[in-house]
Amino acid sequence: MAVTLCFPSNVLWGQDLAPLPDYVIAEFGAPPTIPEGPLVATVNEALDEVLAIAVNQSDWSPANTKAFDTLARTHDPRLVWIITDMQRFAWRPEFRAALTRVAATILDTAFSSGRLRQQIINKMIAWDMPAYPGYLAHKRSVFTNYVPGWDEIFVEGDIAWQLVDWGGVNIDARPYDTTDNVCHCIPAVDNPEVSTAKEATWLADDEIIFGIVVNGQARAYPRRIMEVREMVNDTLGGRDLGIPYCTLCGAAQAFFTDRLPAGVKRPILRTSGLLIRSNKVMYDIETHSVFDTFLGKAVTGPLADIGLQLEQATVITSDWGSWRLAYPNTTVMVEALALGRDFNLRETRDANGPIFPIGDVDPRLPVHEDIIGTITDNGTPVAFPRAAAVAALVAGQEVSFEDVRLELSAGGVRATKSKGEELMSHEAFWFAWSQFYSETVLWAE
Repeated sequence: MAVTLCFPSNVLWGQDLAPLPDYVIAEFGAPPTIPEGPLVATVNEALDEVLAIAVNQSDWSPANTKAFDTLARTHDPRLVWIITDMQRFAWRPEFRAALTRVAATILDTAFSSGRLRQQIINKMIAWDMPAYPGYLAHKRSVFTNYVPGWDEIFVEGDIAWQLVDWGGVNIDARPYDTTDNVCHCIPAVDNPEVSTAKEATWLADDEIIFGIVVNGQARAYPRRIMEVREMVNDTLGGRDLGIPYCTLCGAAQAFFTDRLPAGVKRPILRTSGLLIRSNKVMYDIETHSVFDTFLGKAVTGPLADIGLQLEQATVITSDWGSWRLAYPNTTVMVEALALGRDFNLRETRDANGPIFPIGDVDPRLPVHEDIIGTITDNGTPVAFPRAAAVAALVAGQEVSFEDVRLELSAGGVRATKSKGEELMSHEAFWFAWSQFYSETVLWAE
């Protein structure tokens, strides 16, 4: 993001413990005591034994509970992170059940039937539970054993690795400009083919698009395509862009990937197949640096070492009819890029709430409420519920907070400062925004 929008992200990407809000205690209970320091030798030995079963899918009798019992008797909640990692890839129901028993004993909690692993992780996230020293090496051994290509991803950095989970797809490791090649991944697209607005007869006026304007050139990225691709590396108005779309957190963003420090190649952004609190984890295939997708900040690898944070471009969420009317010369990605698919994930897959663990959510708004978030000049994060803000603007009312103003633009909404200068903003689901900004002020009508 632009330097004018420097977001603190310790909640997800590097964790500091803080007092828990009352609503967390009410929903998840008080956290257990958290030990300090490394694991003792006997616990390390037991953990190594269980890890060997998980990684090697070893012959194992459910009657052999010695190592599991040793872990359970520690009552060390930090161990539950690696237990849930092993659960994610458990190949036998009996093994998964043994791991669940250990987690339930450690946390002194009875978990109901159904999505047991999600219940466990939600508690751990809500409690801001840290990992034990040496955890990353253990997690790396589990994850890279099942999905090749993550070897260079799981490295130390400004990221809370215990929060990272697998989204169920492989890493997109295709080299730049080879995105016509089939992959068993969420398939990014490089240099997408585009058409004129007149040629885009396949796109209905009420279909949602993400619109970007750079140096007077406008382009529409239909949500139907972005739900399939989730990542675009494009060039518009003479500038290089990386455009991630997180279907799970309802956020489309655009980052400039040019005009970088001397000697730094353009990052080519791809989907890693990993998630952090239901927010996609993107990475650069050139350096294997992981980026904080919400902020455009490198958190691991060579690009993190130089403190790279990508400048953000404004994205307007609109409908095709309004965007085309505002920008008659706009280009738009061609229908073929949807690969014959027409997802509607919001009303289908996500209809009953997030499908991956997210931990606690600020209860002031529904989990999937669309908000427009930004930061004021004095550093205050503010969120505007989108539906209410649009209704007010259409009615001619002012929508503002401190120096921030919202205005209608090409069928969508953009944020400006009080004197009209553009201000970077972020449209997302409430749960995603509030993960980052627990002190967010909500705009009131």
